[in-house]
Amino acid sequence: MPQIEIDKDSGFCNGVVTAIRKAEEELEKSGHLYCLGDIVHNSNEVDRLCTNGLQTITHRDLALLHDVKVLLRAHGEPPETYRIASENRIEIIDATCPVVLQLQKRIKSAYTQRGSEGEKPLIVIYGKNGHAEVNGLVGQTDGEAVVIQSIEDIDKLDLSRDILLYSQTTKSLEGFRQVVEEIRRRKVSGKFEFYDTICRQVANRIPKIREFAVAHEVVLFVCGKKSSNGKVLFQQCLNVNPKSYFISNEKEIDPAWFEGVERIGICGATSTPRWLMNNVKTYLENIL
Repeated sequence: MPQIEIDKDSGFCNGVVTAIRKAEEELEKSGHLYCLGDIVHNSNEVDRLCTNGLQTITHRDLALLHDVKVLLRAHGEPPETYRIASENRIEIIDATCPVVLQLQKRIKSAYTQRGSEGEKPLIVIYGKNGHAEVNGLVGQTDGEAVVIQSIEDIDKLDLSRDILLYSQTTKSLEGFRQVVEEIRRRKVSGKFEFYDTICRQVANRIPKIREFAVAHEVVLFVCGKKSSNGKVLFQQCLNVNPKSYFISNEKEIDPAWFEGVERIGICGATSTPRWLMNNVKTYLENIL
């Protein structure tokens, strides 16, 4: 029987823990709650909460609701969402992560500043276009912030303007530093300020998960396919251990991966529930 270990540092971050706790508390009281978007980027956890009465809605649905309770997940929301909720007498259960909330306030404050030429600086966000957190950040600037996903996207920036660069909280430090250095290299005039706004609880998982992946012959990375953080962490596993496999749940496991293997590691993203990793371990124990 191979040794099977679950990474003690994997699983929900504090922001996700708080959002799920708030959802469960309300569901226990009333048996029903709306959530604006998937509460976490993990379909297995979303399905579990849905069976308890959590109903995922879109922004279009929100505009049609009145006199109900709606949970805002850890990713945060733009000001427009709060305006609609107020007009429709919707009670907000706000589970925005404190790290994200602080970043929203910083960007909103920076947006009102005037630069060296009396103009507003260009707010740039290093993040995933269309990601819920990024949409909330861009909303702090009335939609004027520019989102860049890679060094290649720097081409679309007006580098003659004063630039203030921020990062989505779940991006990699390495990628952010590369963007900073490239803007520095290209920018010949005007102010350039950058702010490392990456969540350290997330960033600190990278060296730990690399160590975990190296210590095992085969690694099962359990994660929802929508998770940006999951994609970053899985790539770190793959970089140090080519026998790392991305799975959503135990049904995607191929027993052939474990032939002659003595050490198996199970890990996941900040959006991966502990119970799901436990299910994977139990499944492996049964088939091996």
